Amino acid sequence: MSDDAKFEDGGDQPLRLMALDADDLSVLSALAQDAVFPITEMTWQPSQRRFALLLNRFRWEDKPAADRRGRPVERVQAVLAVNDVMKVQSQGLDRGDADMVLSLLSVSFAPGEDGMGRIELTLAGDGAIALEVEALDVTLRDVTRPYLAPSKHTPEHPE
Repeated sequence: MSDDAKFEDGGDQPLRLMALDADDLSVLSALAQDAVFPITEMTWQPSQRRFALLLNRFRWEDKPAADRRGRPVERVQAVLAVNDVMKVQSQGLDRGDADMVLSLLSVSFAPGEDGMGRIELTLAGDGAIALEVEALDVTLRDVTRPYLAPSKHTPEHPE
């Protein structure tokens, strides 16, 4: 049996993804699924036409290695940023509750005319954030080193 290093065992690199079309966004959405964030970590900068969230992202891409090695699963802080945002709306969120922690279920795009459209961030508990955008331009970038998931469990989605 060989003890040679395998590609899967290579050094972990922070995620840096950009979504410029619906296919890209579906990959980004899968990797951001089950991220949690305090409501206070949402930022809308109208003058820069930018909306951003500081997420505690579950490291789905690391789960197979964690399972294989019998170690706990991880999370990492990441910034989800949307550019070219013209309008932000939310439903089911109490912006006055600074202690509220939200859980991101998915990020989707409904195209409109001339490249414009609507990005929807679907949250657990029937919450949602809608972003009217001039173009699809979303990034997901890890900004800290991974850390052990406090729950030590993989998120589940019972039917």
